[in-house]
Amino acid sequence: MAREKAKKDPADYSVEEKLKNLYALQSMLSEIDSIKTLRGELPLEVQDLEDEIEGMTTRIEKIGNDIAELKKEISERNAKIAENKASIERYNTQMDSVRNNREYDNLTKQVEYADLDNQLHEKKIREAKEIVEAKTAEMTRCNLEVNDRRVMLETKKEELEEIVSETKAEEEKLRERAKNLELTIEPRLLNAFKRIRRNSRNGLGIVSVQRDACCGCFNKIPPQRQLDIRSRKKIIVCEYCGRIMIDRELAGLPSENQEGAKRGTRKRATKRKEEE
Repeated sequence: MAREKAKKDPADYSVEEKLKNLYALQSMLSEIDSIKTLRGELPLEVQDLEDEIEGMTTRIEKIGNDIAELKKEISERNAKIAENKASIERYNTQMDSVRNNREYDNLTKQVEYADLDNQLHEKKIREAKEIVEAKTAEMTRCNLEVNDRRVMLETKKEELEEIVSETKAEEEKLRERAKNLELTIEPRLLNAFKRIRRNSRNGLGIVSVQRDACCGCFNKIPPQRQLDIRSRKKIIVCEYCGRIMIDRELAGLPSENQEGAKRGTRKRATKRKEEE
């Protein structure tokens, strides 16, 4: 039916037809919103966990690189210590064959410099080993956290996939119907409707009047404006929230008298049950 209507220029539809199509579109989009609500925060939780795992994995890689650099530094300093020790042995051997005090003093200074250099290297090695130990502990902790996050992620993904599998066919069907219905609405009106939906908390772009108030923002609608809405001669928007207005009859909703009668019937039935 929607495909047949699409052959007609949307601008040629009467105001009543435009409002009816808009309300039908709103109903479909509200059903899609309900499906999204059913999924709850799961899609965001899955995305957050994936981002967190990616960030922690990057952090673990950085820690690993830092540890590798520190171990390389330790290895280089150990090599330097070994080189200095070899030099000290050579200087001590040379001291046995010195010919004057000047040569002896020079060799003694070389031994002292090499010994001081080794002490500095040993200090830096101790500091580097402490950092390596701390970073290794941090990496272990991060790996455990990543594993925990991955378990949580798999659980959340399974929950999300289960919900999506249950609602996917229904959602696709609704989206297809909504897409076809959009072809029956002139672009200017459709864009305005979508803009209103984006700006409203409950996603309602077109609403009815109930108890003399807008069902979107619940502000009172003046009697004359209610008459204009019921006349269906032009598109009327709520002067408070900007939502498009439609009368209950055209929207296919029960009249307020019918709703009141239903509520009264339910109350009497509840009262009888309580008395029994």
